[in-house]
Amino acid sequence: MTEELILNTATFNPKVKTYIFFIVLFYLITSIIGWIVVPFWILGLGQWLSGKFFKTLSCQLGTKNLRFSKGLILHIEKTIPLENIQDLSFIGGPILRYFGLTLIKVETAGGGGGHHNNNMMSMLGIENAEGFKAQILAQREKVIHEKYSFTGKSGATSDTELLTDIKNELIQIKNILSAPKP
Repeated sequence: MTEELILNTATFNPKVKTYIFFIVLFYLITSIIGWIVVPFWILGLGQWLSGKFFKTLSCQLGTKNLRFSKGLILHIEKTIPLENIQDLSFIGGPILRYFGLTLIKVETAGGGGGHHNNNMMSMLGIENAEGFKAQILAQREKVIHEKYSFTGKSGATSDTELLTDIKNELIQIKNILSAPKP
């Protein structure tokens, strides 16, 4: 097994730390038990944990896969084959825009049913998100083209030639099956 070549490693905007600090602070303030933690969060715990979380963010575009990992307590690491990516979308609500961040949501094929989150991945704060998205889509097209481009025995490369070859093979099979048996 050969190791996959890494084409690009994403960098993350340091404002992700501030965003996470304030989002967690919001949830702490809105919960009754969170009020106990709020002073600790504001006096340093929040900055420390947000910084630690930021250091866990990693995203690499390889020749065949997109790898993403994040998390402190619950570490999430996903490897998505590029050919399975169905959609890449940007989410940038007012809070994200205020911090100058973009959320890239990756939707993949499969994993349906009640487990919709199994086929979704979100990447927060990638710098030059537009460029990174374009690279992912370009590499995805290369992978799909390599996988689904066929070259038959006769060197047929176009769809019409391939279908003609298949038709001719089927006619030969039909003739063999319909020939009188000795």
